[in-house]
Amino acid sequence: MPYPADKLSPNTSMFFSAFAVNGSHSALTNKMTFKTGKEKFFMAEIVQAINLGKQVLSGEQPLVILHEVNFAVEAGDSLSIVGASGSGKSTLLGLLAGLDVPSSGSVLLNGADLFALDEDGRARLRGELVGFVFQSFQLLPALSALENVMLPLELRGTPDASVRARESLRQVGLSERAHHLPKHLSGGEQQRVALARAFVTQPKILFADEPTGNLDAATGAQVIELLLELNRAQGTTLILVTHDEALARRCGRQLRLEAGRVVE
Repeated sequence: MPYPADKLSPNTSMFFSAFAVNGSHSALTNKMTFKTGKEKFFMAEIVQAINLGKQVLSGEQPLVILHEVNFAVEAGDSLSIVGASGSGKSTLLGLLAGLDVPSSGSVLLNGADLFALDEDGRARLRGELVGFVFQSFQLLPALSALENVMLPLELRGTPDASVRARESLRQVGLSERAHHLPKHLSGGEQQRVALARAFVTQPKILFADEPTGNLDAATGAQVIELLLELNRAQGTTLILVTHDEALARRCGRQLRLEAGRVVE
């Protein structure tokens, strides 16, 4: 990797925490449930939050951010997490992805207990299962659009990284911008590069944190249509944090937080 960790910005370090893969891939099985005619198949939840809690110290007093959150998401489903600012949405998403550690409870991804693993183990699991779309794009400024999309593939050791990254950029309509740096791309184009990067590894789970938060309404609507189209095409499980009630209703289910508690 050409960029030493101690020279990365906090945002870039966050990106590497999300995407770094260390060691060999482990085979994780998931039992799915369908019903076709007289045949019946079983689908286990791919994401489970069990009594999930998070608190921090505020002065000398504990501040509860999340309180005993419980829910499950089946493979291929889509869930929006909604609520006012400060309700705990982004904290919950960070815990589901293993980017933060809970004060209590557990998270299962594809049957694996995230917090029974050490930090490297969680990074391996994310690398095998998860894609991310961030509000602030999280593109590396010194890399071209193509190189940004190639990055998670290269971290995995994928031999045809360039070919797959070019195809992913084609799917988001940016083939002609492959060699441009992020600073030469509009906000909408940067988020489309981020979508290409998120889907290029064909993740089982996609976490999206306010993916249109830094975009104007028209550009945001285009990005959401593209995100949902790619998500349907790949059959990915989507967990989306948003303030946008109309966008939330585009997902199969909604989970509402108020003061760190699930209210519906």
